[in-house]
Amino acid sequence: MISAPKSRVGSLPAPPWQVVFTKEAQKDARKLASAGLRPTAERLREVLKKNPFKNPPPFEKLLGDLKGAYSRRINIQHRLVYQVLKDERIVKVLRMWTHYE
Repeated sequence: MISAPKSRVGSLPAPPWQVVFTKEAQKDARKLASAGLRPTAERLREVLKKNPFKNPPPFEKLLGDLKGAYSRRINIQHRLVYQVLKDERIVKVLRMWTHYE
């Protein structure tokens, strides 16, 4: 007797998040590339596409003017700052240059 294959509905991976960039973040991307930090920023982008709340690398929930946004370290000086639009599965990158400028 041959049994039917088991359903994998519960184990399907979640669809990737869409990552979008503000105009400021696009300008910052050019600065990062010229500073040799593009590979690090690309790795963070891939993490955000899979799950913007994944640890590691660690992220911080921001306060004040940036309340509702998150940041991840690119290096000691620069941070990738983003918002998460859960219902739309969109990660909006706000900035990628300097510390919360």
